[in-house]
Amino acid sequence: MSTVIIGVDPHKLSATIEVVDEHEKVLTMGRFATDKADYAAMRQRVAPWPERTWAVEGSNGAGRPLARRLLAGGEHVLDVPAKLSARARMLDTGHGRKTDAHDAHSVAVAAVRATPLRVLTFDPQVEALRMLADGREELARARTRTANRLQRLLAELTPGRAKKDITTAEAKTIAAGVRPP
Repeated sequence: MSTVIIGVDPHKLSATIEVVDEHEKVLTMGRFATDKADYAAMRQRVAPWPERTWAVEGSNGAGRPLARRLLAGGEHVLDVPAKLSARARMLDTGHGRKTDAHDAHSVAVAAVRATPLRVLTFDPQVEALRMLADGREELARARTRTANRLQRLLAELTPGRAKKDITTAEAKTIAAGVRPP
């Protein structure tokens, strides 16, 4: 039995798959939620093909959580760039509308035709570092939002006294001097 390609159009709460052979013949398809039960059902749907490769669109974006789950489960996963699957969709004459099922088909076709695609690997240390870096970035954005909000409020409450670069101590002193009208 030859290897099949499982094209995946991932979303935050669902994933649409299409399994094709090397001749792009559709073997099965389906739409699954990202919860534990549907993830198991999706894996069960592709179980008849032990020689399989998952082609996930946008594995650095919306497809990242699913790609990580598949890698942790020992699956072989490829990253299909969104632009590549969009080209395959544009050149496909079988349909004119953009749907999740058509997107999954385009991802599968792109994976069959394009070489080489980036092979994903699972490294727990890299994942931990990525999570820490993402968390740090979120904290930095939250700090910037908070500082900007404080600047705006101080400018409203104390016209003419707010400075562009203000320290926490200066903001505290200015805010302490604010009295209700």
